[in-house]
Amino acid sequence: MAAYESVFNLFGLTEWCESGTKKALLSLKSLKKAEANWWEIPFPSLDTLHKACAAIPQSRDLTASLEDGFLYVRPTLRFVLDPVTQPLSWMLESALNVFTSVPWWVLMPVLLIATQFASKSWRISGFVAMCLVFFLVTDHYVFAMQTLSIIFVCTVLCVVLGIPTGIMMARSNTFQRMLIPVLDMLQTLPTFVYLIPLIFLFKITEPKLYGLAIILYAIVPVIRLTDLGIRLVDKDVIEAANAYGMNSRQLLFHVQVPLAMPNIMAGVNQTIMMSLAMVVIASLVSAPGLGTLVLDGINNLRLGVGFMAGIGIVLLAIILDRVSKSALNRVNKTYSN
Repeated sequence: MAAYESVFNLFGLTEWCESGTKKALLSLKSLKKAEANWWEIPFPSLDTLHKACAAIPQSRDLTASLEDGFLYVRPTLRFVLDPVTQPLSWMLESALNVFTSVPWWVLMPVLLIATQFASKSWRISGFVAMCLVFFLVTDHYVFAMQTLSIIFVCTVLCVVLGIPTGIMMARSNTFQRMLIPVLDMLQTLPTFVYLIPLIFLFKITEPKLYGLAIILYAIVPVIRLTDLGIRLVDKDVIEAANAYGMNSRQLLFHVQVPLAMPNIMAGVNQTIMMSLAMVVIASLVSAPGLGTLVLDGINNLRLGVGFMAGIGIVLLAIILDRVSKSALNRVNKTYSN
């Protein structure tokens, strides 16, 4: 510390440093007694410099200012975002109500019919039927349906918002350059970090809290792969379409989007799987479903409860992956012929 004190003395900052001595962990007088050990000298971080010069803020002062700034703009953000995000709460609540209130003997056939329609595979439909029976026998059916309803709503919104955004990125290089840093940030942020600003912004009992976290986490693949799919369309095909007199709208919907559909469906598949992963983590902020059982098993050391819920999550992940990949294969065969 004495080494840094000498630096401040060299620039004539001793009085300025002593002006904040009351906040310092060590005063300059006590630091003068210490001999400088140049081999073990610490890096001049904020906390280290604060010990040598109390006028320099600590790291905690920096984080506290960020917290104060966020709390300052919180009312304005809530005023702007509440009307926009409230429909998300209504959609999640409605989906949860439908999936959990409809009798199992009505909902199961509907899910099996939807599975057969999407996959065109009796083997996959049979596997889904066995998984649903497993959920019923182990009393995990309601939790599984809660998780499935949240995934359904968030995936639909990701597709509705993500595909047009990807199309805009493909049609505008400027918009792509602006959005790529945002997508990179969303893709690299740890999953728990998504929850921190949302907890400060919304009440923990509001469904839109975990809904927004899931959408922000899962929307990236469908945006990126839509952009990639449209950009990979053969330029010769585009030139041929222009030669036939197609306008930009006809070119987009009759040429580019159909040819990019395999990539778009791959993005939808990844979005579904990432939604499932985030639903489990969102149980920390009151998201219902199988994740709450996993959280209960961790908090109360109930190995059996957590293990069975984990098996249910694995089965649900396999169902969603197999059905979406089967639909993707059908799309690939359709547009490759």
